[in-house]
Amino acid sequence: MQTDDGSLLTRPLLPLASGKIPDWLDLPDPKPFRPKRKYRTVWISDVHLGTRGCNAELLVDFLRSVECQTLYLVGDIVDGWRLRKGWYWPDAHNEVVRRILKMAHRGTRVVFIAGNHDEMLRDYAGLSFGGVELALEAVHEAADGRRLLVTHGDAFDGIVLYARWLAFLGDKAYGLLLRANILFNLVRRRLKMPYWSLSAYMKKRVKNAVQYVCSYEEAVAQEALSRGLDGVVCGHIHCAEIRQFGGITYYNDGDWVESCTALVEDAQGAITIVDWPSEKALEQAGKIAAENAA
Repeated sequence: MQTDDGSLLTRPLLPLASGKIPDWLDLPDPKPFRPKRKYRTVWISDVHLGTRGCNAELLVDFLRSVECQTLYLVGDIVDGWRLRKGWYWPDAHNEVVRRILKMAHRGTRVVFIAGNHDEMLRDYAGLSFGGVELALEAVHEAADGRRLLVTHGDAFDGIVLYARWLAFLGDKAYGLLLRANILFNLVRRRLKMPYWSLSAYMKKRVKNAVQYVCSYEEAVAQEALSRGLDGVVCGHIHCAEIRQFGGITYYNDGDWVESCTALVEDAQGAITIVDWPSEKALEQAGKIAAENAA
């Protein structure tokens, strides 16, 4: 159910629109070689399904490795801007959707906060599709009692808000950078090296980008303060971060195009960043060390 300002309240999950549950929802998962991590809450955003830059395989691997009570999809899960220009949807992107729907089917509360790239879903806020609740924003109560605003964050981005044409222009340049990132990591895979984001590295070295990120973080934190909340969880700028602004804690879950990160909450309410490529690299190094020792 949705309040007048678009905030989300708890509501029962609805069945698929057709009333029939697909057979694949009940198919067992492949037997994992590692125990699943159990979290109270997981936040992911900026997946950009429908683009070549989306690291869908890494995201599926992450989602298969976790169990959680609530999964927040914090916007830009599907890239409607790109799909309008040309269709790109490999099976790996279908697998992300299947994985999310399976989690909803098996009892995880899934909340989809629409972003600017999937803004076409904002008209359906307050509805539920396949067990996935659509909303403009939400207020999450952590296990330690803190109340956190959950929003994609584009409303606090001056470029998106006041100069939409500039946002599209920047999106095109960013797309070129992501193409270079794909080729760069293709070479790394052939050399049996782990994923590393060239595009994220370049962004962090650009002075104007750093200033923009800082201004954005302050604006989002100020919004949480004005509502009497304890913190905010957002995405949008593809920069995972946990920062303190006075009494407000700012959380950004990053993205699954460059950094491939998520936010997770444990049973006590502590929220941390999961850097999945780094964890996979450590896992691979451990396997190699074990093989060499055998």
